[in-house]
Amino acid sequence: MSNIKGEHFPMSTKFTMRGIPMADSQSLKLLFAATDLHDQFTEFIAEHLRLRGFDDISPSMLHFFSALDCGINYGAEIARRLKVSRQMVAKTVKELCRAGYLEQTEGFGKQKQILFTEKGEHLMSAARLALANLDRVFIEHFSEAVVEEITARLQTLREVLIAVTPRTN
Repeated sequence: MSNIKGEHFPMSTKFTMRGIPMADSQSLKLLFAATDLHDQFTEFIAEHLRLRGFDDISPSMLHFFSALDCGINYGAEIARRLKVSRQMVAKTVKELCRAGYLEQTEGFGKQKQILFTEKGEHLMSAARLALANLDRVFIEHFSEAVVEEITARLQTLREVLIAVTPRTN
């Protein structure tokens, strides 16, 4: 099936109220499933941390922490990893410094070094422990080989997506 522009759509196509075709897509289902899985992982970790006394942790904070290295970090690098502005990083770092998870020290030139405090390291340790415990649950439910296979297939999907992504210059 093609539209007037010659674009091909699968036979199972829905239409908007204006008659614009909306193709069914396994990729869309995969995207929604991956998003839901990511959100559930993040909420699991946040709840685990709240139960261990880290009451002020939110899923958005965990997303920010996921962009940090265990050693020295710089705002520009974090902004690139998260694809956000340096101003957004600076605001979040300031909040996390006030909460006691991060500290800033003088770095090279104008850039300040961003480091975990001891409280921040305990937070990250507790998050990693929650994930290690979840590993055991997944392995009991599936098997270690199946968990490794799922992980490998997700990585392969990512690689294929990177390979077919159009590039604008």
